[in-house]
Amino acid sequence: MGHGHAHGHHHHHHGADHEHGHDHGHEQPAALPAAFDTSVPDEALSPEQRSRRSLLRRAGLLGAGLTAASVLGQAAASPAYATTGSRRGKGFLWLAGDHHIHTQYSSDGKYRVVDQVRQGAKHGMDWLVITDHGSTTHAKIGVDKVNPDIKEARSAYEDTLVFQGLEWNIPGAEHGTVFVHPGKNEVSVLKQFETDYDGSVKGASDSTPANEALAVAGLNFLAEQVQRRKVKDALMLANHPARRGVDSPHEIRAWRDATPASHRIAVGFEGAPGHQAAGLPAPLGMARARGIYDNNPSANSFPGYPLESYRTWGGFDWMTATVGGLWDSLLAEGKPWWITANSDSHQVYGDTAVRGPGGDFSANGRYEDPVYGGKIDITQGDYWPGQYSRTHVGADGFTYAAVMDGIRAGRIWVDHGQLLSGLDVRVSGGSRWATLGGALHVKKGTAVTLTVDIALADGPNWAGFVPKLARVDVIRGDVTGPVADKDTFTAPTAKVVRSYEVNKSTGTVRLTYELGRVDRPTYVRLRGSDGNRSAVGAMGAAVDPAGPAIDVVGDADPWLDLWFYSNPVWVLPS
Repeated sequence: MGHGHAHGHHHHHHGADHEHGHDHGHEQPAALPAAFDTSVPDEALSPEQRSRRSLLRRAGLLGAGLTAASVLGQAAASPAYATTGSRRGKGFLWLAGDHHIHTQYSSDGKYRVVDQVRQGAKHGMDWLVITDHGSTTHAKIGVDKVNPDIKEARSAYEDTLVFQGLEWNIPGAEHGTVFVHPGKNEVSVLKQFETDYDGSVKGASDSTPANEALAVAGLNFLAEQVQRRKVKDALMLANHPARRGVDSPHEIRAWRDATPASHRIAVGFEGAPGHQAAGLPAPLGMARARGIYDNNPSANSFPGYPLESYRTWGGFDWMTATVGGLWDSLLAEGKPWWITANSDSHQVYGDTAVRGPGGDFSANGRYEDPVYGGKIDITQGDYWPGQYSRTHVGADGFTYAAVMDGIRAGRIWVDHGQLLSGLDVRVSGGSRWATLGGALHVKKGTAVTLTVDIALADGPNWAGFVPKLARVDVIRGDVTGPVADKDTFTAPTAKVVRSYEVNKSTGTVRLTYELGRVDRPTYVRLRGSDGNRSAVGAMGAAVDPAGPAIDVVGDADPWLDLWFYSNPVWVLPS
């Protein structure tokens, strides 16, 4: 390939912040999922596998590989791999997933695990995390009871990796996904974690220093379980972080920095929340806000956040959507912090199922299996996993460990409404290169180029139309180092440095941006939209001339305002 730099398993050498991941070298790489394996004929596939394969084929990701010379070109390579510097030399398998899904084991849920997994598989998901709400009932009964259902779903849907997790009531803050690598202790570790560190179980929800310390202690507990090899790995991602204004900047930094870099547990937050159908106007929908982001400040909210932070922007959380805002302030410290996008699926818009009669959630830790309700319910705000939101992770293979490693490494891009089919990003200079989440180390003054290859949408999404990508923005910021004030939520140097109009509707697009001769640490990240709605960003037109517009509560059809975002790539000259 002519690339001397195999940017592989040891990712973030950000200053002193050496990240050594986990070497799961002892784990045998699993066979490719059938949909990806071109030696399996179409007629041998299940309907879900067949639809997954046709999606891959349309995206140009099957049979014809993605090679370094022409990332989305037609040269022969392994099926569905993008050659972006993996330690095995084959590149990454880009696996779509969702880490925020509820079932009948949540007090506000109703579906069986297998319902969510079947729907996720149908909607193109390769990996899913079942995250029922942390609560006294769940800690006591639910964690144990859901496990056999998860194991059954793993057997029934072998082409979908199904993790067990939970939605943690973070002490002193919002919710977060916590999940572990499957294994004999997955239940006992999650159960002990929830019993000892869940804000609801412990009565520790208020924003107090003691409760904030309990959250950090919970993350350290998880890191210890990994170090002691009770579980192979554990991760935490904060959910809907700006929804109620209770995730203060100093808490997010404390979670990120809680555990040693080698066992980093808290790695990011939802760039876009679930509940995206909630913004559909009446009489079509529930006429709430996208993400159910229709809150106002409370006693526990961080007082520095502006009122507009309680709303979504183009379906994305304010912390992510604001160029030069909170996410950029974290990235400007030169430390990893990633974004995802999920369904938060509880009750699906347009569904006909209702909870089975006669159940007692507090006694049984679950609702009865759903039954047919006799009507279409348009008063719900959720989509099935993969129906609208997708988190794409570059994995070294089709294994649980590889997905967790890919998430920790930040090889992630997200989209709404299947706006793109594929994305390959590389920053190159001095005969080396790095991809999403990575860091390119070059000598000071080296000329550096960003190359972006996009496979455009090629086929209808789940709303029945082919989305059109209208514009792609390159956002760049300087790495200015750790902040003195941990409640900082601005990054003065981050801005949109280049916008590209996309003037074709099928096939692939290549964009290049010259970073120039780089003499100080910097990062770049990408964003793009269908061009339907935009507004000048919060920091002004010089920073973001055409960013996402604030979503209108009660009138925000999510299919008419589609965006994608990528995680950053750093350039670190020395």
